Amino acid sequence: MGLMRRPAWWSVLLTVAGVLVFIRLGIWQLHRADYKDELLRRYAAAASAPVQAFDAVAGQPPLDAYPRVRVQGRYLADRLYLLDNPKHDSLGGVEAYAPFQPMNQHKLLLVDLGFLPGNGTDKAPQLPPLPTNVQTLQGTYQPPPGTGLELGGNALAQQTQWPKTSIYLDLGQVAKDLHAALYPRVLALDPDPSAIYVRVHALDLSSMPPARHRAYAFQWFTFAVAAVVMFVVLHRRKPRLKRDD
Repeated sequence: MGLMRRPAWWSVLLTVAGVLVFIRLGIWQLHRADYKDELLRRYAAAASAPVQAFDAVAGQPPLDAYPRVRVQGRYLADRLYLLDNPKHDSLGGVEAYAPFQPMNQHKLLLVDLGFLPGNGTDKAPQLPPLPTNVQTLQGTYQPPPGTGLELGGNALAQQTQWPKTSIYLDLGQVAKDLHAALYPRVLALDPDPSAIYVRVHALDLSSMPPARHRAYAFQWFTFAVAAVVMFVVLHRRKPRLKRDD
């Protein structure tokens, strides 16, 4: 007598299909983790990459690459944006962004000036004035920080004084606020020992980092194992009790 009773065909089909789906989802999550690890490696390598002209990559930046560029132009010095979503220190602070008009271009480039630490209060840090003369900037041309659900709608449209503050930085909202077209990426300036800003930039994968993908992969593989275990338990023969004569 076997330990398992014959299962119905549909139970076998459902179990096999479920296990295959769970395994496929787990493998997909592992591939996503590897892909994002590669993105992080490319971003780290960009810090030592040769500098190229901004015009060469401005409108159509290379996919999954982060070129270092040099661009000349002027700041719109009175139009600062503060990202009130700090990740640099326990005191809080803001990441400051300024629109920049490249020479002989009609679009604006949003420049990540860097992080200004907070002072332990709800007040924004004191911002140093930006130069108004022609500047030559150098940094990494990278995607803007991630956006999310901003309760209360477009925070920029609701403010009338500068600098404007938001917990998310949406390039579409910034372009509408400035009444101008923006380039599809932002310029994260290279570190400068003389600058008041902290320029320690990172690729924003906080919503779904590689480690989270691997955690989800483990979860899917666990579901596959659980499906097999449930199938075995549900189709195991129950031992018969011996009857006393």
